[in-house]
Amino acid sequence: MPVVVQQGCVIPDYEISFTTSRSGGPGGQHVNRTESRVTLWWSPASSSALSPAQKRRVLSRLGRRLNADGLLHINVDTHRSQLRNRREAELRLAELLGDALHVRKRRRATKPTRGSVERRLKSKRQNSEKKRSRRQNTED
Repeated sequence: MPVVVQQGCVIPDYEISFTTSRSGGPGGQHVNRTESRVTLWWSPASSSALSPAQKRRVLSRLGRRLNADGLLHINVDTHRSQLRNRREAELRLAELLGDALHVRKRRRATKPTRGSVERRLKSKRQNSEKKRSRRQNTED
């Protein structure tokens, strides 16, 4: 099943490969005999689902998660079922790519309003006066 990342960005299932292995942890005989851990492999550089600009963005954002061959791998062993782990891996891939493709708005610098500046200065004057009135007179 293809992985839907966001509107207009769908990774076809032939670009994703899965491997399975035995999962560690408690579980008795079941965990010793079944390969329920799923590892998802995907190459963002050779993906047809991404435009060149999106590829550059994904490669720069997820560069430290890629191996030497440029493959992104996601290991999932949270569930006892291989099928549920596979679905979880697909969801994690969609979430990772959605975050990597998200373009954050640039912050626009703003000035404080005149009223807010006046209120801040008035508060500072009041605090200063309060503390000055607490001081002992040294003229005595």
